[in-house]
Amino acid sequence: MPEPTDTAAPPEYKLYRTRPRLLDRGSRDGGALLDELRGKPPGTAPKRRKRITVGRVVKWLVVALAGWLLLSLVLFLISATLQQDAVPDSAKSALSGGGVGLTSPQTTLVLGSDRRSAGTREPGATVSGPSRSDSIMLLRFGGGHSAKLSIPRDTIVDIPGHGRDKINAAYAIGGPALTIRTIEQYLGIDIDHVFLVNFANFPALIDAMGGIDYTGGCVVSRINGGFKNGGFTLRLKRGTTRIDGRQALALARTRENLCNRREDDRTRARRQQKILSAMKSRVFSLHGFLRLPLISWNVPKSVQSDMGGPRLLAYAIGLAFNGNAPTRVLKPSGFERLPNGGDGLNVSDAERQAEVQRFLG
Repeated sequence: MPEPTDTAAPPEYKLYRTRPRLLDRGSRDGGALLDELRGKPPGTAPKRRKRITVGRVVKWLVVALAGWLLLSLVLFLISATLQQDAVPDSAKSALSGGGVGLTSPQTTLVLGSDRRSAGTREPGATVSGPSRSDSIMLLRFGGGHSAKLSIPRDTIVDIPGHGRDKINAAYAIGGPALTIRTIEQYLGIDIDHVFLVNFANFPALIDAMGGIDYTGGCVVSRINGGFKNGGFTLRLKRGTTRIDGRQALALARTRENLCNRREDDRTRARRQQKILSAMKSRVFSLHGFLRLPLISWNVPKSVQSDMGGPRLLAYAIGLAFNGNAPTRVLKPSGFERLPNGGDGLNVSDAERQAEVQRFLG
């Protein structure tokens, strides 16, 4: 009997191939497909990534710095444009309208009034109606010239159309316009620009800088009665101290220092000069550069000017590159009794003329 034969057919096998990955640059098919999608001719060598070099790092660093400066400039110009109308037209018309201090000297009047913000708890603080100028300073720079002159607020002068009174009363009677005319008549000089310090926003500017480093003697003062009476109490040790916006404002306003009761308005003017110098040093430091956009936005809000954005920017450049002269103060020669019974400071004609000559250079 014959042996049975195996008639069953062998099993069939199918061969499957994996599809090439689209981003597989290492495979021939994937690389060709990727090149085809990119529009490259077949066989093109893969593009190598650029190495990070010192030159490339410097290039991107320069671009980043330029962008940072451009952002700061735009914020400054926008903020200055929004604040331009804060200076009354009467004050603008009283100005001589000189340059901005880039090539030739010009004179600027800086005024800070004793008006406070509407939400203040300080008793006796003026929040509406007439207010007196709390600080009066003249700046002159341009063409390599730099000078500062502070006028004590209790100096007796002739206010045009209102007789003899303390110079700070001119602001209460006729605002910055009358103050400009009073100072021009008193000193015999032309005023080209005016800055009005906004005490409500001044602390925000200092805080935008991250505070400033103030160097000086011991200061203890109670502004408008101190903390217990809704005001502000300032305590600074002798030496260098980092102060914030509220402390800087209190320091600028301090007239009676409990650490040294012999101080007067001349000492106060020197402190204000130190604050301005500390602010300038802060802006031109690395820390200030990192905060430059925030500073640029707050400057026009804190110090309002008759100038618009572009002119104010040119003014700031001129101020930065024309030195930083110390502040001189008109020295009173004695006291004078006013018709209303009050007392003020009298400055001799010789003292006034000598200081004006130094100021004009």
